[in-house]
Amino acid sequence: MECKSSETTKLHNVVLGINLMLSNLEIIHEFVDKTIHNKDILLSNSALTAQTVYNTNQLTAKSQGVIATAQLNCALSEFLVQANSTHWESINQVLVEYSYLLKGEIDNRGFYQYKYCKVPKGYQMHCTKSVFLWRAWWRYRKNVLKGGIPLDLLIQNRDAWYPIRDLTISDGLLYIKTLGSEIAVHSEDLIIWLNKIGVDCHQNTGEFA
Repeated sequence: MECKSSETTKLHNVVLGINLMLSNLEIIHEFVDKTIHNKDILLSNSALTAQTVYNTNQLTAKSQGVIATAQLNCALSEFLVQANSTHWESINQVLVEYSYLLKGEIDNRGFYQYKYCKVPKGYQMHCTKSVFLWRAWWRYRKNVLKGGIPLDLLIQNRDAWYPIRDLTISDGLLYIKTLGSEIAVHSEDLIIWLNKIGVDCHQNTGEFA
């Protein structure tokens, strides 16, 4: 009886597409990639399950329920991601890699919305707490002294990209000076910014792992 139960479990895992060797990050990558290409998905490990339910791809955490969803068969996919999920940072990392950006505030269900955003050629995109932009700035700011319009770091504001001219901290706020305006954010606020490819910002992607 015990042997039969074991064989049944193995068969059940194969049918469901369960692969305990897949990491959480690999499943998230597959979830995002399959969704963008309007493909069904059925993958799982001990923590996460990615599956298609009624024309919607869902990412479910065993201990948290549904943490990300996206409708299939859309011209440009839009993702909803649970803001309080312990997997949010990893999902955010992967979505940014595919040029999907967080838009607006958390909705009434506690989800962030992500939409595709075209990245200027020659730049790499980040969606991080503002403190990481501050760290990148300190490694880059010497280039500003060379004169001209600084183009190594750009920040998104009102759906447009602006060169960063200066960053300062005062009273717990980070002040980001661009051409013609200034943005004030807290160190824990999420911001969207670009660095020119080839400029070493020492951005540690492991912070989301």
